[in-house]
Amino acid sequence: MIEAMTGGVAALDFDGDGRQDVFFVNGAKLADAMKAGARPDKSEARFWNRLYRNLGGGAFEDVTETAGVRGDGYGMGAAVGDYDNDGRPDLYVTNFGANILYHNEGGGKFRDVTETAGVGMGGWSTGAVFVDYDRDGRLDLFVARYVEWDFADVWCGAQKDGHRSYCHPDRFAPAQHMLFHNEGGGRFRDVSKASGIAEHPGKGLGVAIDDFDGDRWPDIAVANDSFPQQLFRNRRDGTFAEVGVEQGIAYDEDGRAFAGMGIDWGDYDGDGRPDLFVNALSDQRYWLFRNGGDGFETVSGRTGVGEITRRSAGWGAKFADWDLDGRPDLVVAQGHVMDNIEVTQPGLSYKQPLLLLRNLGGRFERAPIAPVEPLAARGMAIADWNGDGAPDLMVNCNDGPAVVSMNPRTGHWIGIALEGTKSNRDGIGAVVRATTASGRRMRAFVSTGGSYLSASEKVARFGLGADERAAVVEIEWPSGARQTMKDLESGRVHRARE
Repeated sequence: MIEAMTGGVAALDFDGDGRQDVFFVNGAKLADAMKAGARPDKSEARFWNRLYRNLGGGAFEDVTETAGVRGDGYGMGAAVGDYDNDGRPDLYVTNFGANILYHNEGGGKFRDVTETAGVGMGGWSTGAVFVDYDRDGRLDLFVARYVEWDFADVWCGAQKDGHRSYCHPDRFAPAQHMLFHNEGGGRFRDVSKASGIAEHPGKGLGVAIDDFDGDRWPDIAVANDSFPQQLFRNRRDGTFAEVGVEQGIAYDEDGRAFAGMGIDWGDYDGDGRPDLFVNALSDQRYWLFRNGGDGFETVSGRTGVGEITRRSAGWGAKFADWDLDGRPDLVVAQGHVMDNIEVTQPGLSYKQPLLLLRNLGGRFERAPIAPVEPLAARGMAIADWNGDGAPDLMVNCNDGPAVVSMNPRTGHWIGIALEGTKSNRDGIGAVVRATTASGRRMRAFVSTGGSYLSASEKVARFGLGADERAAVVEIEWPSGARQTMKDLESGRVHRARE
């Protein structure tokens, strides 16, 4: 199963030059009929994870070997966060098998500190995200896990005309998610049981954080494959309550579990509350859950999302204001899980094009996005890679080259880059609200999480539409501090120090 699921993408400015670099997670060599406990072989260069330094002008340089991030085992995803508040982004890589935490040493080099940090684990880890769940100023680590599986598990046989198929996840037990508390000094403590996270295993893939109930404490949403979607509400005392069913995001509108893979939060309707998007497999439709303040409602039908995505299969997914009009659009990386789906289910396609859903203000329409050729896409990250202010994307594809989509749109925009002092250095968990000169209000939650097994840029970006300035930007820091910036000109990233 693992060969169909990798891999993630991470945006990070690892060398501090102001340009977003990119990290791709790769698989490893597999042999047919591998035995239980077998270790996939990553020694060949074609299986290494890859780190590319952004040189500017659309050029990137492979610095994998000098940076020391080739990896080990069968890679899945990546998370980015400055866990020790030294001003440099660190990198966590999930695997089938032990995970890896790389500390950014500066000078373009990383050091494997997994053993000292205590976050290696085992099993099948997927999505991960850095989050300061207790607001103590240090980034903690949440890791989703998929299913209890190994190479010696069941043979699922053939579907049609002798063609082999992957096992359905229903054949395997859910796995326990993990939460690690940052103790300081480079060490983490496993608080999965103490926090209540361990009581709710899932079949987790994508992970996204936001404060869905407005109490200023970060909550955690997990996309689960053919298993109820999960929403972990932060109880503000170091524990979480799983409230997916209670809040109305666990199932589709017919009460069925679906193949949740990519996930993200975003305020699509501009009411100041974060809404939740989760994609799925073909014939299931993608699901948009509107946050009404006292629970969520499924709005895929009335927003047009459901009809547009009826035959789609989605992985990486992010809210991003692609056209800079002040409304968050949706970008989805697509492709079916089965490489022979055309044989077993005629009418469906293994490779599918990228999907851009343009937000018209309460409804979405399909809009053009390059490249137009179909892909076996998986992880996807959003960042401004060419420095023009518009969000760009990079996609990791299954058994194929990566894809870069540079956004051709131009317009008015601002970025807000945070530096925490009492809060964590990245400002992860901060809520940023921007009001344009014409009165349009927008909201962003600072995080590198979301999508599928990937990490995006942490700068809060806002399209301004026809406005040339942001009248007011208000920041609610994780520490509880509030900060206001006024009369911000468009076309630049403004820096806010707590």
